[in-house]
Amino acid sequence: MGSPKSVLVHVDGGPRGAETLRLAARIATHFDARLTAVFAAEGPPLLASATDLAAATLLDYQIEAELAMQADARAQVAAAEAECGLDIEWRAATRNAMRNVVLHARHADLLVMSQTNPGLLPSIGLSLPAGVILAAGRPVLMVPYAGTFDGPGDSVLIAWNAGREAARAAADAMPFLRTAREVNVVSLSPGDEGEGGDVAGADIGLWLARHDIRVTVHERRGRDPDVGRQLLAMTADLGADMLVMGAYGHSRTTEMVLGGATRTVLANMTVPTLMSH
Repeated sequence: MGSPKSVLVHVDGGPRGAETLRLAARIATHFDARLTAVFAAEGPPLLASATDLAAATLLDYQIEAELAMQADARAQVAAAEAECGLDIEWRAATRNAMRNVVLHARHADLLVMSQTNPGLLPSIGLSLPAGVILAAGRPVLMVPYAGTFDGPGDSVLIAWNAGREAARAAADAMPFLRTAREVNVVSLSPGDEGEGGDVAGADIGLWLARHDIRVTVHERRGRDPDVGRQLLAMTADLGADMLVMGAYGHSRTTEMVLGGATRTVLANMTVPTLMSH
């Protein structure tokens, strides 16, 4: 993959908007890419049992709340433009945030979005990012809900298990790997995610070396049931400031069914994490 030329950042007017925009702007500047902000927010659903009058009142409230969130997001974008000196294209989508973010992401090289507040219930807190990651067909860089990040990735850790998703994530991360000071690969034995058989860490190291990327491979054998926690621990131990991993899961009706490690990292990430499905 060549350097991204179009970076999309999702904004919803929330408290992490400024930091997410700041990191997206740094990435766009680093790669000389066009930066676009898309506003999309999920509102509370209308109650089917409500009376017509109550439903109309709630709908008015939803519209007012969405307009206020959109105004907050627009102000965050304007502040980011003033801070970074970039001309950020603005787009606003109404209703069905997931569908709209996915649609816009498919016309970009990279999507940057914030992790949902992990204090929310998992079924709510993971719905938008999980759905976008599984459906967009583009790499998604998730920004943790807490912390500040320089970006775009000085020390990168790649999670490798020889699966399709891991292979795609490693390829999607190539622009970041080429400019990173340090790249580590953690080669994991298969658990609940990825393909069976032995994982040959030397193979991924050789592939990256052919792209002039020097890596250190760390083998992790055995069937630790909590691969996600392993990855988070390795990220901290190695001082990585970016994690790259495949996102495992599928959509079942309106429910996003995630693999264990994907779900764990989405809920507990501590550094920006590039995920591909």
